[in-house]
Amino acid sequence: MIKGLSSKEAEERLKQYGFNIIKEKKEISDIKLYLSQFKNPFMILLIFATILAYFLGDKLESLIILFIIIISTFLTFWQERSANKAIQKLLSIVKVYVNVIRDNKEVEIPIEYVVPEDIVVLRAGDIVPADGKIIESKDLFINEALLTGEPYPVEKRENDKIFMGTHVVSGYGLAVVEKTGQNTEFGKLAKKLKLGKEETEFERGLRKFGYLLVDIAILLVFVVFAVNIYFHRPFIDSLLFALSLAVGLSPSLLPAVITLNLSYGAKHIAKAGAIVKRLVSIENFGSMNVFCSDKTGTLTEGEMKIYGYKDALDMDNPLIAEYIYVNSFFETGYKNPIDDAIRNNLKDDIDITKYKKLDEIPYDFNRKRLSILVKKENKNILITKGAFPNIISISKYVFIDNNIQDIENYKDLIEKTFDEYSKKGFKVIAVSFKEINKEQISFEDENDMVFLGFLILFDPPKKDAKELIQKLSEIGVKLKILTGDNSSVSIYIANELNLSTKILTGKEIDNLSEEALIKVVQDVDIFAELNPLQKERVITSLRKAGNVVGYMGDGINDIAAMRSADVAISVNNAVDIAKETAEIVLLKPDLNILINAILEGRKTFINTMKYLFMQTSSNFGNIFSMAGASFIIPFLPLLPKQVLTQNLLTDIAVMSIPYDNVDKEWLKEPKRWNLEFIKHFMIVFGLISSVFDYITFGFLLIIIKASEEIFRSGWFLEGMLTQIFVLLVLRTRKNIFSSLPSKYLIASVSFIFLATIFIPYTIIGKILELKPLPLDIYLGVSVIVLIYLLVVEITKQYFYRKYRF
Repeated sequence: MIKGLSSKEAEERLKQYGFNIIKEKKEISDIKLYLSQFKNPFMILLIFATILAYFLGDKLESLIILFIIIISTFLTFWQERSANKAIQKLLSIVKVYVNVIRDNKEVEIPIEYVVPEDIVVLRAGDIVPADGKIIESKDLFINEALLTGEPYPVEKRENDKIFMGTHVVSGYGLAVVEKTGQNTEFGKLAKKLKLGKEETEFERGLRKFGYLLVDIAILLVFVVFAVNIYFHRPFIDSLLFALSLAVGLSPSLLPAVITLNLSYGAKHIAKAGAIVKRLVSIENFGSMNVFCSDKTGTLTEGEMKIYGYKDALDMDNPLIAEYIYVNSFFETGYKNPIDDAIRNNLKDDIDITKYKKLDEIPYDFNRKRLSILVKKENKNILITKGAFPNIISISKYVFIDNNIQDIENYKDLIEKTFDEYSKKGFKVIAVSFKEINKEQISFEDENDMVFLGFLILFDPPKKDAKELIQKLSEIGVKLKILTGDNSSVSIYIANELNLSTKILTGKEIDNLSEEALIKVVQDVDIFAELNPLQKERVITSLRKAGNVVGYMGDGINDIAAMRSADVAISVNNAVDIAKETAEIVLLKPDLNILINAILEGRKTFINTMKYLFMQTSSNFGNIFSMAGASFIIPFLPLLPKQVLTQNLLTDIAVMSIPYDNVDKEWLKEPKRWNLEFIKHFMIVFGLISSVFDYITFGFLLIIIKASEEIFRSGWFLEGMLTQIFVLLVLRTRKNIFSSLPSKYLIASVSFIFLATIFIPYTIIGKILELKPLPLDIYLGVSVIVLIYLLVVEITKQYFYRKYRF
């Protein structure tokens, strides 16, 4: 009797070997998370320059700058920390568990708690959680494609090795764990090749955009610093000023805002009924324009109903029901609705005790059949059920009127019966049998069989399926069905759901080149009679055709396609390997949940882009203005501490963008990363901002004839007001009165507006050297800001006509 480890032994081994994970857990301490806020190189240079200034005698100024830096980084740290906590809470809802034997009983534990010497129980659909050795098996077949690339499952017997990352196709087994986590073969491979989901389009675009901003920041630092030194301004002040500008332009806050945005999106998607396992997939989810799925459970009820058991003459035959039940009762493959329906329908009608199982050849998606060898009395009977073409191809005889006859005389009749039921939308499973004189079987035994008849099943379309497909179409998502069912059934369902009946079968796909398939997949809605590798080819071709593709799967046959898709989607009752592969898990197979989740994904994407639009254009304009001001103004236009305070206050305002409302017009179609659009946006609206900064310079220097302190205070006021109020204008493509911002954005903008007005009257204003301004400056700046907002509003209308987002 296998007792397994004790709970105490398992706990000690967990301490010794660590968690059974490939990558270290991303949960980091608060201290490390806070320190990570300083990874911006300009921030580090600014801190060093500030410390240098301190030792050179400018102690108060240096302490003020350091204090502003601490406040600013703490703000981003706290937001990122809160977002990470929310994410971890959501992820705990969807976990993969494995069965192990501990304390002499079978228990279920999270996969990361598996330790060496654990006894793991393996069943169909299970992930192999670690490297180990089989100690007991029965018809155990494991798919090792992830490691070997071989699509066919491999049978595992006693003493055979098993490997982490593979999954059980059928059968039962016990294995002793030898290696876990990074010590497994998969762990070593992952470490060597950095395995994982490839970089998303959004991540790629964000990285390139970050490089662009850093390049601009480096150029500006050099120019501004050089100009100020040329005009013999203080070295340290010039350096601090230049670095402060760079911190303002470089995307230091971007990671925190994106994390906050994604976590907020994940929480709303969870409310819609789905759990996001990989945050960046939300952006792909919002960009998705093609959704691929099997019809079962998504467009249909997902509960197979048995219509009848028919022989070649379309007559009822109780032997068909009996043999079908025997095959389903003894099979050890992954759970599926067909076998569930058979077992539930016939469990009270057939005496299974008359049969003893001898052997099994599990179902695979190339043979598309399952064979069970049983003993009844003194006869060994091989019973095979599966897809009709795959059963008829191995049948030499047919069972009619209790007699075995040559099948050639009845083939046309059999095929006619099959076609008639298929065209009516029934799922038709064929069954054959033969008696053999052996107790173990192999693939070679699946020949010269006796065709017995059909199991007729029906899985009706959901009542709201048409409406849901229409909703998907209205939000710019094209539905494509990828199914293993025959083409006649698929066409029937397509007609029922008002889909195009243009169809492509697996055999036709195999005859197409890669280039030809890329052209064809765009115009086809139904792909039928597919095996897993053909599904993967379709997904890959759709992506190469320029689509962002989501694939929803819940079974072993979906894994290859899920790994190839931009967004892998599954359901919470799917097999473990499907849930593990998925990036988004629906809590139930309902397209309404999917549609709501897509819209939330789009909101998240759009609000992230809003932040980029507004921050880059505003900051680019301000920094361009400051660089120019260095040439024409005989003093530093703003002190470093004032620049950093502007950055801090603006950061507080933009932190509410993830909670902003999104225009319905922007949700009607998928949105994709567009670096060219962002560049145009940054230049156009940045230059407008800069023009009004120069107007402010003229107003303060020529009309008011302001002193250094009054100039800085006046420009600080104008810079803050333009930056925060332009948020309300640029957050929408509509006019400012037609699209209301969220209450959070209104509150944050109002708070920063009041802070900007009152800071000069406080002790903080004295520390920052900001002076209360005379009324004429307040009035003048207010007029400039209002005209600026009006110009931005008008320009925005023309901009969106020329450039598409």
